[in-house]
Amino acid sequence: MRRALLLACLPLLALAVPTAQMPQKVTVPVEYHKLDNGLKVVLSRDTSSPTAVVAVYYNIGFRIEPKERTGFAHLFEHMMFQGSEHLGKNAFISLVESNGGILNGSTRFDHTNYFQIVPTHTVETILWGEADRMRGLNITQENLTNQQGVVKNEVRVNVLNQPYGGFPWLDLPQIANTNWYNAHNFYGDLEDLDAATLSDVQQFFKTYYAPNNAVVVVTGDIDYAQTLGWIRKYFAAIPRSTVPPLPDLSEPRQEKEKRTNKIDTLANRPALALGYHHPPRHTPEYYAMGLIDQLLVQGQDSRLYQALVQERGLTGSVAGGANPGLGSMFDVKGPMLWTIYMIHDSDKPADQILEVIDDEVARLQATPVTKEELELALVKRRSALYAEQEQFVRFGRANLLASFALFDDDPELINRLEDEFRKVTPELIQQTAKAYLRSGNRTVLTITPGQK
Repeated sequence: MRRALLLACLPLLALAVPTAQMPQKVTVPVEYHKLDNGLKVVLSRDTSSPTAVVAVYYNIGFRIEPKERTGFAHLFEHMMFQGSEHLGKNAFISLVESNGGILNGSTRFDHTNYFQIVPTHTVETILWGEADRMRGLNITQENLTNQQGVVKNEVRVNVLNQPYGGFPWLDLPQIANTNWYNAHNFYGDLEDLDAATLSDVQQFFKTYYAPNNAVVVVTGDIDYAQTLGWIRKYFAAIPRSTVPPLPDLSEPRQEKEKRTNKIDTLANRPALALGYHHPPRHTPEYYAMGLIDQLLVQGQDSRLYQALVQERGLTGSVAGGANPGLGSMFDVKGPMLWTIYMIHDSDKPADQILEVIDDEVARLQATPVTKEELELALVKRRSALYAEQEQFVRFGRANLLASFALFDDDPELINRLEDEFRKVTPELIQQTAKAYLRSGNRTVLTITPGQK
């Protein structure tokens, strides 16, 4: 995706702590406001460096884009850099970079985001620029035609002409899900991208890029009253829109395992991915799955790394998680998959790897984890959580605050995540593994090198 940032968590050194000693809790300062036009505003002060993150998140992602317009949400992300009322084409980029900042934007399942990391003294200027884009984008046929070509080329480069292109983040949801909104080609079919009209783009902007469908987050070395004043000054007069209700994103219960093989003419080794439907957001099982993730796939001490890499040499690495490659379990609202994936040698059959995975899952289902194992999983989960907040000059903190405000109307949730994970018991982990890691709840995708 354009200027895409993969939100993979950077690992921190996790030091074992005595089980009787609770680790010191880190509290993120949060101020939450709502303007009269519906705009959500989250402010979080951090004086560790004279910088700030300015982020605007819109409650529209590639999961809920219009039917027969696959890739439309992503296409529109590109359009946001084509100029606005007071800023010409690509002038917003120049505005940020000439002030010593960096910027990015991406389209995800349930949101599209735009963010800048800038010196503190430029925050007002950047807020003015973001408001100018929200107030009135320069949507012309010339800009649309140009960006249709850019996006189609991006699809060719990143997916069609790339070994393992779209594996597994793009491929697996299309196979595992049955609801069109969760199962279509999010990057976009080339014919659908060509079919987008100027009227489509104008209506899309009017509908979804409105203050009552957005959140503005500013974190860093800021003054709360001053920053809120700037936001009111530049955003308060932007009118609301009529946002249609979200489509039904629910997935029926999967009872039978799905298996699909994909021929990749550019790949030089086979690959394997498994996707299990994930527990719903903020349920007890949701948090239990976050610890199962640590137990099974995260780190070289994980059960699957030990079994597949260290003990049997079936693969050189094991990756996975909820929402891998696009973020984390926290910044997606609708149905998602918990995924395990790897590239392996041709003389190591996928079925042999699957047997080992099944054995480890069965062990987790049959035998409760020990108190020590649970404590280590909690330490790793805590480490990953704070690593996520620190990533990319602390953009990660703004990302979590924006997601919790946009999806849950509750940015303070960032400070309760540790408590929720600590409620998880060995019995809940066992129950969750039985309910969600059953073979009937999963989809298996294999990649085979060769000619079509």
